[in-house]
Amino acid sequence: MIQPSWYSQPYPPEGASAAEGIRNQLGRPELDLLTILVRESAQNSWDARPIGSSVPIDYGIDLWTVGAAHAESWRRMLLNGAPGGAERFPLRDTLKQGSIRVLAVSDRGTRGLGGPTRADAAVGPDRDFVNFIRNIGEPRDTPLGGGTYGFGKGIFFLLSRPGTVLVHSRCRTEQGAETRLIGCTLYKSYTGAEPGGSRRYTGRHWWGDTSGEVVEPLVGAGAEAVAHRLGLKPFGPDETGTTIVIVDPELDGLAPAEAASYLADSLAWHLWPKMISVDGDPQAMRFAVTCDGIPQPVPDPRQTRPLNLFVAAYENMVGAGGSRLECKSPKRYLGRLGLVKRVLPPLEPTRASRLMDIEDLVHHVCLMRPAELVVTYRRGPKPPSENQGYAGVFRADVSMDDVYAKAEPPTHDAWHPQSLSYPESTFVKTTFTRIDEALDGLLSLNGIVRPGASSVALGAASSHFSGLVGGAWGIGGATDYGKPGSTTVPPRRRKPKTEPSPLPAGGSSSTATSGDPRPGAPVVGGTATSPRRRPRVEYVGEPYYENRDVDSLLVQEFRLPVPGWQRVRIDLAVVLPGTGVRETDPPVGASMPTLIGWQDHEERIHETEDCVVEGGNGVWRALVRPAADTMTEIAVRVEAVTNL
Repeated sequence: MIQPSWYSQPYPPEGASAAEGIRNQLGRPELDLLTILVRESAQNSWDARPIGSSVPIDYGIDLWTVGAAHAESWRRMLLNGAPGGAERFPLRDTLKQGSIRVLAVSDRGTRGLGGPTRADAAVGPDRDFVNFIRNIGEPRDTPLGGGTYGFGKGIFFLLSRPGTVLVHSRCRTEQGAETRLIGCTLYKSYTGAEPGGSRRYTGRHWWGDTSGEVVEPLVGAGAEAVAHRLGLKPFGPDETGTTIVIVDPELDGLAPAEAASYLADSLAWHLWPKMISVDGDPQAMRFAVTCDGIPQPVPDPRQTRPLNLFVAAYENMVGAGGSRLECKSPKRYLGRLGLVKRVLPPLEPTRASRLMDIEDLVHHVCLMRPAELVVTYRRGPKPPSENQGYAGVFRADVSMDDVYAKAEPPTHDAWHPQSLSYPESTFVKTTFTRIDEALDGLLSLNGIVRPGASSVALGAASSHFSGLVGGAWGIGGATDYGKPGSTTVPPRRRKPKTEPSPLPAGGSSSTATSGDPRPGAPVVGGTATSPRRRPRVEYVGEPYYENRDVDSLLVQEFRLPVPGWQRVRIDLAVVLPGTGVRETDPPVGASMPTLIGWQDHEERIHETEDCVVEGGNGVWRALVRPAADTMTEIAVRVEAVTNL
């Protein structure tokens, strides 16, 4: 079996790129290195999918400490032929430590790193191996791919303290499936003493088969045997893909378990379009994260606030509710935009959301190219209410992909129109202008209160509800728009029915003539013939949600300012999305909202369908369990009690 060894690249007479220059090609990104790793590696995996394949790609991140059974093989094999001096080759010190920690990024169901292994032989279309291992700055060769010039691979070396990675890949060749294994170090250029004098080295090193004139990867059974001795996960008989092992990763001060949790959260924030299933199609990528073999759950964007709001905006964008954005001069179709506005409880920001500038309120538009990889979350104007939020998704048209790609920095996390020439700069600037115009309409025209109705905002009852919008109908009410992706059209104004109410226990049919406030006393506040003011509902502040045991309830506080005994009841209905039509019988498979009870100012709960309440300054609370995955109308109704 071939014993792998290190080869250090000297400067050739015609010159070459120094390691420092390659490492600096990412610039000084605003995102942290772990986030860039997620974005760039997932983008590489997406671009490596087989052409025409609809099978989901499996993508994983694994953090672990090399066990005792493999640690000695790491030290012996990876120090074979290593350059002298830790200042030139810090992997020496890393491997001498008591423990060796690694971070592996892997994909399966991709092409793997195929094609020729020598750069001078890679003249055909299949150049995956040389583009990743040998060359720097190759233009992208994947139509509508996420990458542009391949600089993103530098993140693997930046994240490694010694600048070292192992690349374990399986690809298809003319001879069949082939396993390849090679190591790479990218650190610093240096001058080395040679028998014939000093010599300059680029700081690039490769670990593999050094028996020929060019260091080659270990292949076939030899690669699989070495990978096994290092404890790397083998490929299945029919599997293709790539695993990149980062040696001694920099975790930004986080403990391994904390870093794994952060990586899982970052995957959701930056790759959620690849996680969702739309119109019955399978999700494009499946994600997994582990730390020392223990799985770390990756958030489900449909069930995680506020990502579920962006999912709803995406579905709006691809559906009938989406709008076309166009540039008029020069005339060009730019892409589609979907917007969703909801009233939400305050968010609990995470490290990943804060990096996206999303704290306790979401008012952002997610920008993406046709590859549907998140570019950034563009901040928009704040809504007029702190309990209201909105999310948008803009996806560039296929014909405009090259324009937006050229506007991106190497980390692909922004669109900079100033980096483009006319007319391409105008297209990107106009994109932002059209988005801003749509947001102005969302926050103004769509927020106008209907004549004769008072606006009552409601907080979300649980993470299953996208949001709530409220209003009063006749004598009071509110509406829960809770179906993700639905169009929130307020229900039509309707008069409440007048119907006789059953008398309370011990009541009388006589008309009130005095003001005895005791329950059951025949009082309304005057004689039978004296004029009475019509009872009404006065809301106290904004409604909100409240967790009670396993329930998440909507709470509407109110008082009845008109004196006298009055009966309050709740009118609950399901509103069909996009129509405003009320249904008192739920659609098939849908639940109905439920009144839990009425809570008085002494916090006693009256678990009855209706409740007799004395008008005045006392504050009451209506407690309602919303109907999951529906749009629920809640109308608080009141009528005078004339017979007690």
